[in-house]
Amino acid sequence: MAGRRVVVTGLGALTPIGNTKEEYWQGLCSGRSGAAPITRFDASKFKTQFACELKGLDPLQFLDRKEARKLDSFVQYALICATEAVEDAGLAQAGSVDPDRAGVIWASGIGGLDTLIQEISEFALGDGTPRFNPFFIPKVIIDIAAGHISIKFGFRGPNFATVSACASSTHSMIDAFNCIRDGRADVIVTGGSEAAVNVAGIGGFNAMHALSTRNDSPTTASRPFDKERDGFVLGEGAGALVLEELEHAKARGAHIYAELAGGAFSADAHHITAPHPEGLGASGVMRLALQDASMNPEEVDYINVHGTSTPLGDIAEVVAIKKVFGDHAYNLNISSTKSMTGHLLGAAGAIETIACVLAVQHGIVPPTINHFTDDPEIDSNLNLTFHTAQHRTIRAALCNTFGFGGHNASVIVKKFD
Repeated sequence: MAGRRVVVTGLGALTPIGNTKEEYWQGLCSGRSGAAPITRFDASKFKTQFACELKGLDPLQFLDRKEARKLDSFVQYALICATEAVEDAGLAQAGSVDPDRAGVIWASGIGGLDTLIQEISEFALGDGTPRFNPFFIPKVIIDIAAGHISIKFGFRGPNFATVSACASSTHSMIDAFNCIRDGRADVIVTGGSEAAVNVAGIGGFNAMHALSTRNDSPTTASRPFDKERDGFVLGEGAGALVLEELEHAKARGAHIYAELAGGAFSADAHHITAPHPEGLGASGVMRLALQDASMNPEEVDYINVHGTSTPLGDIAEVVAIKKVFGDHAYNLNISSTKSMTGHLLGAAGAIETIACVLAVQHGIVPPTINHFTDDPEIDSNLNLTFHTAQHRTIRAALCNTFGFGGHNASVIVKKFD
């Protein structure tokens, strides 16, 4: 689609393998797992007793204590991460951008689950008198993260939330991309945050049989494409990108990481949790993303796959990739960084797109760790970047995210020139 060009000028990452974009990238390149036994609550009676939690994070190093009490964890993560991205882009100073042309489009798949659990539990344990925190609703609602970010930086442009389960933050980035491309904004802070490592998050996904139960070896539990994969590992955190119109970025001398070339969305229209077995929605969204970017499949060198480590999902995505890329599929590097970070649900697309941006910039493909046994249903001739990072020139990278409900979203980032 013709329109104004959009580039990435700021990044922020808060992940189970690093609390800044630099630490995150180092964790990816070194193949480090973020999985460990759960510390947030006693998980001894749960089928899954481990997760990819954030480590060493003290929100009070970033937020005033009084302010932090008014914010659910997913909003705290959003503010911390978005601040890193805004500062990285050089937008934190007054007058660096027209506030009416700067916006925030932020995502979460679940929102304020910690607060919801706390408030309902306290009511259930009481005498029936409705004593709820006056910040209960503002802490829970998903759009509130975008609101807080815009208030902090005074950005008065487009401001809303996107929700599409695990595709949520990819949808937020595409909406931000389109707003800038269409001329409705010059700069947008976009991404997503999630804080679902709690009794309801673990218990709910356990009830669906979606999580790995490899309690004896958490660090090897997320094993995309492996024959013995048994579900995903729940993660938490946030990813933020500053998207900016190219000429606006050049005029203020901004550092440009990469260009966001295209994005698309589709639906499986098949099942609420299972992917279409022939990968119809997944192949469709990748084709549409290529079309939106005016690119041929042969111009893509790397795909960061949804790759959650579920029995059905990994197979369907590989089927879809082969349909779209044909013989070029064997020239691609393909990897699932969820093998290291776990699955950040609504924030997954943001942190995985950041991985693509940095891969393009540095010419390094992060690995898929924890591969032990080939799955005969997955083509072993594909380069799934097992075990260690690989160096190569990456002209463009595609990032896939697929959510419960059959929601599919893909974005393409390419080297800026």
